[in-house]
Amino acid sequence: MKFKRVAGALGADVMGIDLAQPLSDATIEEIHQGLLEHLVLFFRDQKILTAEQHIALATRFGDPEPPPFIPKGSTAPPNVLALDQADPTNSGARHFHADNTFRPVPPLGAILQARIVPERGGDTCFASMYAAYEGLSPRMRAYLDGLGAYHFYWQMMERQARKRGTNPGLDPASYPPFKHPVIATHPETGRKLLFVNYNWTTYIDEIPAVESDTILRFLYEHIKNPEFQVRLRWNVGDIVFWDNRATQHNAVADYQERRLLHRISILPHATVPPSLMAREQEQGTT
Repeated sequence: MKFKRVAGALGADVMGIDLAQPLSDATIEEIHQGLLEHLVLFFRDQKILTAEQHIALATRFGDPEPPPFIPKGSTAPPNVLALDQADPTNSGARHFHADNTFRPVPPLGAILQARIVPERGGDTCFASMYAAYEGLSPRMRAYLDGLGAYHFYWQMMERQARKRGTNPGLDPASYPPFKHPVIATHPETGRKLLFVNYNWTTYIDEIPAVESDTILRFLYEHIKNPEFQVRLRWNVGDIVFWDNRATQHNAVADYQERRLLHRISILPHATVPPSLMAREQEQGTT
């Protein structure tokens, strides 16, 4: 198995491995270390995984997360989220975001496979939040360090309801806002990273609302810097594994043909120490 870096900030092609086959513990650890180094791994020319194979692979790295939001009419197996669209105009995935950061412990990563892709368009971009943090001025880093920001699922649901004219249909009390550090530290690498995103972050605590809104708008634009990114052109069978703790991603909304991908989000195993975000919450430091 070989890793070949494909962009300056993040991203590597992984060659010499068939993810449909059972993998040894040593191979799983090699992939894990590659993920920590490159943040997003691209496995090309893979066989289409069955749901059982997909779940078994994800389980080697953590616990599959039941999708909190399942598209109407979805027939995907439990723990598998089917991203099935032909018109992505109003999709929340078109903005850079990390997955499910409204949870106390967001997913550590996700494994996504392309099953149907449009003839053109539908790429996915990934951005390094290490690079985003390091690209801030020292004064801005110092200002943000120690601040916390609330993440709330209802923000995205309200946006989607306004666009579609429908009621979100979920009880906000089931997913109360949760505060994460604006500048987090990766629980495995110890590196600092930017941890706010357009989809789920609502406001920065302990500063005026107008100041919070202005800073968040600046940070969302800052994340879009091409120097922080790698872009993937999908082919059927391609599998991507990304570190949700240190990256953000967006699906480029430039296609009008069907695009179907299956994703499993992965939570830390119960035996693994909780992520930094959960640990800091327990200690009262966020």
